[in-house]
Amino acid sequence: MKLGVVGLPNVGKSTLFNALTQAGAQSANYPFCTIEPNYGVVSVPDSRLDYLAEIYHPQKFTPATIEFVDIAGLVKGASKGEGLGNKFLSHIREVDAVIEVVRCFEDGNITHVDGSIDPLRDVTTINYELIFADMETVEKRKTKSAKLIKTGDKKYAAEVAVCDKLLEALEKGSFARNMDLDEHEREIVDDMFLLTNKPVIYVANISEEQVGADAPAGLDDFLAYAREHGSDVIFISAKVEEELAGLDDEEKELFIEELGIGESGLSKLIKESYTLLGLISYLTAGEKEVRAWTIAKGTKAPQAAGKIHSDFERGFIRAEVIGFDTLKELGGSMQAAKEAGEIRQEGKDYVIQDGDVVLFRFNV
Repeated sequence: MKLGVVGLPNVGKSTLFNALTQAGAQSANYPFCTIEPNYGVVSVPDSRLDYLAEIYHPQKFTPATIEFVDIAGLVKGASKGEGLGNKFLSHIREVDAVIEVVRCFEDGNITHVDGSIDPLRDVTTINYELIFADMETVEKRKTKSAKLIKTGDKKYAAEVAVCDKLLEALEKGSFARNMDLDEHEREIVDDMFLLTNKPVIYVANISEEQVGADAPAGLDDFLAYAREHGSDVIFISAKVEEELAGLDDEEKELFIEELGIGESGLSKLIKESYTLLGLISYLTAGEKEVRAWTIAKGTKAPQAAGKIHSDFERGFIRAEVIGFDTLKELGGSMQAAKEAGEIRQEGKDYVIQDGDVVLFRFNV
């Protein structure tokens, strides 16, 4: 999973990226401090995996991972080449989902490119640049498809019709991801790799003083905008996350408890990202390796096996499955679970569930 972290300059984007990934990206009080994107890979925290590792003492421990990409700050006019323009937009096309960081804190020492704090204005600035870029992409596709209609292939007429539908929606400020399309139309839209087709999570970067509040005051318009466009908002203080990143696990737990936030911003973001992209994890456990495998919700057993190796899918016989919670109740031992009759024998139509501990049987 690759998540792009975007926002206007000086909103705390790189500070948040550094706190999440400890990758050491440059962070400074001037626009375009980030020029080339920074990349950081983060292990997905999973207490289930930690438990299995304690039981099996494996030679190898492999959690699921997420790649964060810190993309240069966007400004008004980016779709026409302002700031880093098209370079910025091309980097967004490479990610699975977008994290839009929105500045919600006051700080006289950190300048804002527009001179004041206004979260709704900032997100609409970013989103309209994405819309303008998409309109240009769609226009080009429409022109190309219209020329090919004379070949007699009906798909080009269908593409022109979808392009007209897209342009009408985009001109009204709607996003491609929210359009009411049938399956064939959605395939055409997906093939265009549009920026507004990417799922979005908004991160409201709040001050340290605002941490712990359900919803800091003054953000009603911004929150209503996010809801209207089908996106969730997570409240995170990049400064607090920066402090957390420098602590050991025990200190981190105490600090989180003291703040009353329940979990770190990284954990919040990962959970929201998995939900947004419709992903789950299944687990494999043994003395050689304890590992989490990320798959799409609804994946059947043979295809889940194929994540490990194509031979597993090709020669799939069955999956031996037990839910993690049940396994934990039995002390974590697969042998004990087998003796208790709790391990299920599942066939090729079984849909893998989040937290399933699985052993695949295959023959090639």
